Amino acid sequence: MLWRDIITISRRGLIQNNLRSLLTILGIVIGIAAIIIVTSVGQAAQQLVVNQFSGLGSRTVLVGAGREPKGPSDLFEFFTNTLKDRDVKALINRSNVPQFTEVTPVIFQVDSASFEGETVRGTLIGASENIFPIFEIFPETGRAFIEQEVEEGASVIVLGSDVKNELFGPSDPIGEKIRIRNQLFRVIGIINPTGNIGAFNVNDFMAIPYTTMQRYLVGIDYYHRIIGRVAAEDQMKEAVENINATLRELHGISDPSKDDFFIDTQANAVERVGLVANIFTALLIAVATISLIVGGIGIMNIMLVSVTERTKEIGLRKALGAKRSDILIQFLLEAIILTVSGGIIGVFLGVVFSYSASLILSRLIGDGWQFIISPYAVTAGVAISGAIGLIFGMYPAIQASKKSPLEALRYE
Repeated sequence: MLWRDIITISRRGLIQNNLRSLLTILGIVIGIAAIIIVTSVGQAAQQLVVNQFSGLGSRTVLVGAGREPKGPSDLFEFFTNTLKDRDVKALINRSNVPQFTEVTPVIFQVDSASFEGETVRGTLIGASENIFPIFEIFPETGRAFIEQEVEEGASVIVLGSDVKNELFGPSDPIGEKIRIRNQLFRVIGIINPTGNIGAFNVNDFMAIPYTTMQRYLVGIDYYHRIIGRVAAEDQMKEAVENINATLRELHGISDPSKDDFFIDTQANAVERVGLVANIFTALLIAVATISLIVGGIGIMNIMLVSVTERTKEIGLRKALGAKRSDILIQFLLEAIILTVSGGIIGVFLGVVFSYSASLILSRLIGDGWQFIISPYAVTAGVAISGAIGLIFGMYPAIQASKKSPLEALRYE
């Protein structure tokens, strides 16, 4: 029998039971659509975070207090007190880390600022004057605070664009005083809309001298981060080695596994985020796979029912000369056509839902969210659906091919 005839017979068998066919492939449709949506949203989220961390700059090094967070239990050490003045001075000392061009200690917390009845919450950052060249953010209006103001603990503040707009609207805020807790700060600079630098949204930050923040707002003598910038990207590896050696000597650490600090670079952050995103995506795909397996079992059950219902048809075809292999291929093709059809519908629905999700998320998060559909995910979706048809359709097809023509024709 010609392949064309087998395909025609298989297609006719499915069309005759179109409603049952649609219900049968529902699990496949849901599973493939879920895979497309998960991979699309996962890749878009990963790209968003990568873009945010790329704002750190390839020459920026972050030294964090406590152990490197590797799980939920490590988050309690996020604000530990292991980084102090001596560490900052040691890293500023060019004999220890000659690759550094600028270094700043950093303290941060979410806080509220108010002006004439208006209140806004933002990220309050205490740092030295070096924070601006390190992140290459400079006030478009007014100026940044200077070394003398840091040494004096001056009550001056530089605002991100969102904070400025919330408090002052279109008015010029330079020289005005805003209140954070019980302390007044004179606005000296406004940074134009910038976006994210690592985990910080520059648009909603409020930068003050770290000495001022320690003295008037937080009352601590340690830092959450020490941030530095190296002269050239190819000096990053050597700089990290020097930082490790300097801080371990200061802290009396001989075993690196006992480090009470961690070092982050743009490359490390992007790699870590990518790893977490891949694990998360894999877990969600595993859940979607369960739907595919359930759909495959449904295909097998329906095909077994179809074999039973069409026993006379099988007997008649065999009596007219159809080979056992023809019957096997016919029912196997029916299963594959079913699942591939479900896969194509699932891919289409997955793309539609992913695009809809990207429109919603781009409005909530901003222009940083992208619509991403991987051609590999689309190809894999169709291929997986075909493989499910082949695997779960094999047993019913074999059962159909084994039927005796004489017994099949007698079947009622």
